[in-house]
Amino acid sequence: MANPYFLMALLYLVAAVLAALDSSLVGFQLAPWFNGLRWLRVHLITLGMLTEVAFGVLPLLAAARLKVARPRMRWDVWLTLNAGLLVLLAGIPLINQGLIFVGGTLIFVATLLLMGQLWQMQRQSAQQAGEGRKFYLMGLAYFLLGILVGTGLWLGWMAPLGIKVPIEVHIHANNWGFLSLVFAGLLIDLMPALTGRPLLSSRSIRLVYWMMTVGALGLVIGPWLGGVLWAVVPGLVLHLSATIWLVTATARTLLASPRRRDAGAWHLIGAYIWILAPVLVAPLILLGVPGVPGAGIDATAPQALIYGWVLQFAYALIPYFVRRYFLHEDGARLGGSWISVLAIHVGSAFIWASIFIVPNRELLSGVGYAFYVVSFLPVLVEMVRLFHSGLRRLETQILDSSAEAA
Repeated sequence: MANPYFLMALLYLVAAVLAALDSSLVGFQLAPWFNGLRWLRVHLITLGMLTEVAFGVLPLLAAARLKVARPRMRWDVWLTLNAGLLVLLAGIPLINQGLIFVGGTLIFVATLLLMGQLWQMQRQSAQQAGEGRKFYLMGLAYFLLGILVGTGLWLGWMAPLGIKVPIEVHIHANNWGFLSLVFAGLLIDLMPALTGRPLLSSRSIRLVYWMMTVGALGLVIGPWLGGVLWAVVPGLVLHLSATIWLVTATARTLLASPRRRDAGAWHLIGAYIWILAPVLVAPLILLGVPGVPGAGIDATAPQALIYGWVLQFAYALIPYFVRRYFLHEDGARLGGSWISVLAIHVGSAFIWASIFIVPNRELLSGVGYAFYVVSFLPVLVEMVRLFHSGLRRLETQILDSSAEAA
């Protein structure tokens, strides 16, 4: 049976691209601007698409690395997560406190259930803990923090919690904590299957893990306490160093293998350009360098970060996971095409240009989001073909079983 998380991930991916199309039309002044859609666009990718993929594949990858039986489908987790997502994504543009609280609570519970499932696997295994599993658990722990702060933004929890800059705490917990650690774990776990070689030695993986974990903590504590440099600067240095180490190892491993000819490999490598961009300009904002539009970067950089970084991972990995776990292909290849690689980088470049070229901001933003839509089209065609192939195979199996029974 098709993993229902993949189907939901595809749904949110399509919704995110439609939101990008809307943003493009707004930039070209062909459609009106709607309140709340800026954050909804981001959450369609992070909370919607990425969370569905994570919940769908992390137990499968952990089970494979720990050499335990493939876990059964946890419908309680799936229903809790998707009910929470539906309610929360309805509440965000409406700014409805009740919907946001219920949705955030359900997603929080679903995340705890997933963490419990991953933890239980280790108790069933005679193997040492899988290298990626600790990244997943710590990433999910930061996700819990991001949910708590994100929900509390609308419910007046910030003052009791003593959070000075809550939006930055929410973004940093999700981006530098949840997404960074989960993506690192995915690269570590998938690289042997993709290239036949481990990404890093066990010792190096432990160092990357702790550098990312402690670095993310510093980047969360900093805005929590009002932007204290003694937490932000060491956190930024640690996290950036670990990320560069990880990307360098990923590029070296992929380019030394036949995968270098796959567009998906270049999606995985190139995606990190757009996580490094805001990290590199952050010190300029903190130091108040003249001419650096801090407010514009804070408002727009998360959009370019999510579309340029997370969406590229989706283009490469969602088709790969569908081939591997739905079609059961040996040697499944990464997704994406050279059109998607080129278009998504051009789109991100235009979005960043819109931050600094203020007189043409709307036009540049419209062009950028239009390129994001173009980047998605070949991936959509690829996904439709994969699901069509899988459904035909499933239909054949059902007919064969019926014939044997007769």
